[in-house]
Amino acid sequence: MSLAYPLSNHRRQRPAGVLTDALERLGTRMTYDRNEEIYAQDDEVQLLFQVVRGVVRTSRVTSDGRRQVGDFYYPGDLFGLEPGPLHRFGAEALADCEVLVVRRGAVRAFAGDVELDRAILAATNQEMERLQDHVVMLGRRSARERVGAFLMAVAQRQSGACNLPMGRQDMADYLGLTIETVSRMLTQLQGEAIVEFPSTRSFQIRKPMVLEELAA
Repeated sequence: MSLAYPLSNHRRQRPAGVLTDALERLGTRMTYDRNEEIYAQDDEVQLLFQVVRGVVRTSRVTSDGRRQVGDFYYPGDLFGLEPGPLHRFGAEALADCEVLVVRRGAVRAFAGDVELDRAILAATNQEMERLQDHVVMLGRRSARERVGAFLMAVAQRQSGACNLPMGRQDMADYLGLTIETVSRMLTQLQGEAIVEFPSTRSFQIRKPMVLEELAA
């Protein structure tokens, strides 16, 4: 899903294209095992990342010891973009992952200060939009609606039988629910034949219109 552009076309690229181009040309491919840390919470921001294979989870441990899952990143997604000097969330591989990694300084030398700043601003704005959507979901939706919206979002990334790379606890920490509530909502959705779970980590949507209404 990553895109490569000729060097001469930088000014015509959409801003994120500068980053994907730099990662494609300059990035180092790194592999991570399941649950292996990619970078830690409060680490200094020095690198840019793009998922090549697998799924990456970002999370933060609060002062009272609770874990908050920030988001999940799939192949083609950029992550690790921060407006400040430190990573507010850490990043881990949900399963065996391959990630493109490049130093910001190398991207700056490749694309120039103006293009890099513009690209990072655009990508950071996209991250902020995702964060705002997440906050709205946590504040305005019932547990059933949160779980339905989550399944719909996962399904939109895939086709046919949908894989759930994350476990129930990951879902709970992302949705601001207990693992018992998540399990109960999934059981209800399956009992109403809205979704079907052939296994714990895969599902199929049986009533897409009903699930879309929950996610709306």
